[in-house]
Amino acid sequence: MLRNFDLLQFLVRLPVLLISFTIHEFAHGLSAYLLGDSTAKLDGRLSLNPIRHIDPIGALMILFIGIGWAKPVMVSTDRLKNPKGDLAIISFCGPLSNFILAFIFILLYVPASFYLLPQDNAIHRFIIMFIEQGFMLNIALGVFNMLPIPPLDGLKVFASILPDRLYNQVMYFNARVGMVLFLVLAATGLLSRIITPIDYAVMNAYFKLAGKIFSF
Repeated sequence: MLRNFDLLQFLVRLPVLLISFTIHEFAHGLSAYLLGDSTAKLDGRLSLNPIRHIDPIGALMILFIGIGWAKPVMVSTDRLKNPKGDLAIISFCGPLSNFILAFIFILLYVPASFYLLPQDNAIHRFIIMFIEQGFMLNIALGVFNMLPIPPLDGLKVFASILPDRLYNQVMYFNARVGMVLFLVLAATGLLSRIITPIDYAVMNAYFKLAGKIFSF
């Protein structure tokens, strides 16, 4: 494993990961606060300090095996006016922040590749790699978290359209066996088979949008 360790990729992905996870969790906390729940604020999660949000084990796992997690933002649904709908909004805001970051990175990539790549020095290559990793990692995080699989954000988003009785059953199922199901899907490789084609489809959509914006 150490023979295949890419130090440069690690050094590039680490700050991208810190930024992406921090913005993702901050978005959860801020949306919850705006909807009436101050739990995240009281927990110190309305912060752009990565230390507040990063789970060391989860961060290492995503760096080395591609699947990981940050510290979840706690939400008190009894403080929300519309718990079911508001929880869906709070859950969606995390992945949405990643899709927005991916859009920013793809907008940066076009001028950066035009001005920096021809000069071909180490600093410029690092910047290009940082932008590329920022784009790809945020697409991956956004897609991954929108899957309707417990305990991911997507389950709360898509479950919000269910009747209340079925919704409550799904949430109970999520709390009881969600992580087991998630780990089984990850261990068997089914999770990556689901995510990979979606990632590529979303990336292609971003490239087409960037092409229209920059006329290429």
